[in-house]
Amino acid sequence: MSTRDRCVSCRGIVDQDDLFCANCGREVPEGKQTATIQVGSRAVNFGCRNCGASMLYDADAAGLKCPFCGSLDVERDETRAILAPDFVLPFEIDRADAENRLRAWLGSSFWAPGDLATAAQLTELRAVYVPFWIFRARVDTNWAADSGRVPLGTRASWYPLAGRREASYDDVWVPASEGLSPTELYGVGPFDPSRSVPPKEVDLAGAAVEQFSVSRKYARPLAKAQLESLEIGAVAAELGGSVRNVRVNVILTDVDARGALVPVYVMAYRYRERLYRFVLNGQTGQAEGGIPRSASKIAGAILLVVILTAAAAGLLLR
Repeated sequence: MSTRDRCVSCRGIVDQDDLFCANCGREVPEGKQTATIQVGSRAVNFGCRNCGASMLYDADAAGLKCPFCGSLDVERDETRAILAPDFVLPFEIDRADAENRLRAWLGSSFWAPGDLATAAQLTELRAVYVPFWIFRARVDTNWAADSGRVPLGTRASWYPLAGRREASYDDVWVPASEGLSPTELYGVGPFDPSRSVPPKEVDLAGAAVEQFSVSRKYARPLAKAQLESLEIGAVAAELGGSVRNVRVNVILTDVDARGALVPVYVMAYRYRERLYRFVLNGQTGQAEGGIPRSASKIAGAILLVVILTAAAAGLLLR
C-alpha cells in the first residue's frame, strides 16, 4: 500500500505491517506494501554507534562526526529504508548568524564556569534537518470535572459537571528524532509550516538529514496524549473559574499525519567528560541547551546568603 492508505472504517492512516488499525482496531486487508522514497539522489545513510542516531549525508562526505554527540564512530548503513517527508522547512538563518548566536549563548550564563570557553571540547556547529510528525484529527470528547462554581444554596465547595465537546486540531507536533530529545526540540519551537517547500526543492548539500526514528504508528499514541492534554485545558477554559479533577475520554476520527523535516543547528560539546548540547531553531533563532554550572560560584552564592542572613539576625538581636 502507499504511505497514504486509510482505514475503511475511521479513515485513519494505516502503516506498513499493521494488522489492525491503530485508531479503531479494524482489521487491515492483506497483501499491501508501503513504499519509501529517498531524499536526495546522492544521499547515503549513516548510523552513529554511540548515540544510535541515523542520518543521511552526501555520498562524497568525508570525516563525518555525529552532530548529536560528536562521536567519530559513524558507519555507513545501506540496510535501512529511507522514508520521504511530505515537506521540508528550509533554513532561514545562515551559519554565520548561528555561530554569533552560539557565542552569545555560551556567555549568557553567570553560573557557567569561567574556563568554559577554553576548556570545553567544542565540535563543529552542524546544520541538521530533524524529523517530525504533524498530526491533524477531529476529536469527540466526553468529559467530567469538579467546578468551584456551585449552585446557590449548596453547602459543598465543589460541584460535579459532565459534558461532551467536539473539536478539530491541525498542528499537533510529535518529534521523530533519535538524536535530540523532545525537551530540546519543543524548547526551540515552534516551527512555521506555512513556509514549507517540497523535498525536491531543498538543497541538502552541507546539511545532515536525520531519519524518522519514530514511525507514524508509534507516534500516534504520543499525538493522542497531546490531544488529551489539550482537551483537558480546553474543558477547564470553557468552565472557567476554579476547576479540578478534569477527566476526558477522547475518540479520534479523520486522523492524518504528515512527515516534516525542520531546520536546526546542533553543536555537541564536552566539559569535564560530560556531554552538553546547543540547539538552535534554523527558522527563528530560538536557542536551547545545557550549560555546566560552576560549583565555586554556587558555593560562593550560598556562603554570601548565609553571611547576610547571620548579619541580619545579629542586627535584630541588638
